[in-house]
Amino acid sequence: MTRRQMMILAAAAVTTLGLSACSSSLEATGELDASKLTIYSAQHKNLTEEWAREFQDKSGVKVQIRYGNDSSMGTQIVQEGASSPADVFLTENSPAMTTVQNAGLLAPVDAATVAQVGAEYVPSSKNWVGIAARSTVLVYNPSKISEAQLPKSLMDLAKPEFAGKWGAAAGGADFQAIASAVLATQGEAKTSEWLAALKSGAKIYQNNIATMKAVNAGQSPMGVIYHYYWYRDQALDKESSGNTKLHYFKNEDPGAFVSLSGGAVLKSSKHAADAQKFLAFITSKDGQQVLASTEAKEYAVGKGVASDPALPPLDSLQAPKIDPFTLTGPRVIELMTKAGIL
Repeated sequence: MTRRQMMILAAAAVTTLGLSACSSSLEATGELDASKLTIYSAQHKNLTEEWAREFQDKSGVKVQIRYGNDSSMGTQIVQEGASSPADVFLTENSPAMTTVQNAGLLAPVDAATVAQVGAEYVPSSKNWVGIAARSTVLVYNPSKISEAQLPKSLMDLAKPEFAGKWGAAAGGADFQAIASAVLATQGEAKTSEWLAALKSGAKIYQNNIATMKAVNAGQSPMGVIYHYYWYRDQALDKESSGNTKLHYFKNEDPGAFVSLSGGAVLKSSKHAADAQKFLAFITSKDGQQVLASTEAKEYAVGKGVASDPALPPLDSLQAPKIDPFTLTGPRVIELMTKAGIL
């Protein structure tokens, strides 16, 4: 065989592998197939893919996934209304789910599915269910600020002594969910004051990872993020977190807010029975074990399923008691826009 023939065969093999990799994905990149269960997901792709693939293998139901972020996907579903091709909606944070719920577009979740999840991880409406959880934390650089100097509350970051000493990804859905918890626990006036302090005294970063990296590099002493970004990096090479530690506010402080990722079935679903089966699977012991055993580092919320052992127990975080049904994104966005953050 000539060198040219070998190169042609090698190129063909690479192409075949590439096509195989593409075909193995459940992501819908073009026109949707109406015969398949359609998931609109703002959750992390790897986790959504693991859930969907295992569900497909166990049930025989064909699945396709369309990805987006919380707010834009929630808005899209509201705009699509009863004509939405989505059967299932998965979010990273609950405010986007509340937006869709308030538009009257969600079907009640089967009672057996709700019963699989801890009561504190289900909204009072029962129109969606928690599928995972993440905790608000303060990441800090001990070489820039000592543990004794840390704020006692998330609200303390608005004090003059902390101006210029903290950062956050204020433009992202994660931080907006945290701000919605501030609104729910502190009221509009205090929330507006806190956001004003964020605007004048904090550094705004592109996302949680950029915030953590800035703290790690000593560019900012502290940053408000979700816990799993830190634990993921710690499980790898610690390149973005090796110089940092985490502080948990606890004491039902707004800075101890635990945000729920939500799962729901659209009222307009053409595959409602299969959509309910999918929610039942991802909240079941098997589905939650998928979450706990992946690199997601998010908390499992299903009964009888332990989260990744690297994480502090969820019930030790002393999170504020907030009905996720009350967390609304639009009002928070209005307040953040008024403060000049968005």
